[in-house]
Amino acid sequence: MPPIALTVFLLLCAYLLGSVSGSLLLGRLRGVDIRRHGSGNAGGTNALRTLGWRFALGVVAIDLGKGALAAWLALRFAPLGLALDVTAHGYAAAACAVVGHVWPLWHGFRGGKGAATAVGGLLMLWPWSIGVLLPVWMLVLVATCYVGLSTVLAALALPLLAWGTDAEPARLWFSMFAALFIAFTHRANLQRLRQGTESRFERARLLHRLRRGPSR
Repeated sequence: MPPIALTVFLLLCAYLLGSVSGSLLLGRLRGVDIRRHGSGNAGGTNALRTLGWRFALGVVAIDLGKGALAAWLALRFAPLGLALDVTAHGYAAAACAVVGHVWPLWHGFRGGKGAATAVGGLLMLWPWSIGVLLPVWMLVLVATCYVGLSTVLAALALPLLAWGTDAEPARLWFSMFAALFIAFTHRANLQRLRQGTESRFERARLLHRLRRGPSR
């Protein structure tokens, strides 16, 4: 296969992998369309709120796994001799998987918000970055109890991390893409935050109270 055709094929495969939505796939096995429950989002948080932690764990495993698999396939089979090097193929494939998750071909182009799939790609391409992003996510969640805000701020920390560590261009571009794209997919959450109508994550309220200590 010509190198350019192979690149297009790998990126298409990444998009199709991303289109396999964990919540919608597992939901079909249970006869449930999660988009008709809770917030209507086909993501892990809504899965946890509406169908419990076991279902949500399976959803997150699939969504992480497809991001990692898309990146691995691109790294493994990337053609040589193109302006796009092997690492850049991996990041481009991870980005395509994220796009597939948000607009899945197999599910009427109505998917989730892409954060877990982006993390799956990072686990394969830049694993130590998760050691920075996860604490940011957890700190914001405990402080505010807003999952959407936690996810957006963690994503926005990614390009800062890339810039601060003098990352290669492919990593920097992916970081900027992930930050902007995840902010875009969470735009409704941000709008509700401005309006004061965003729902808090109830389980995080307990952590918030423990952090503040007993009331007097």
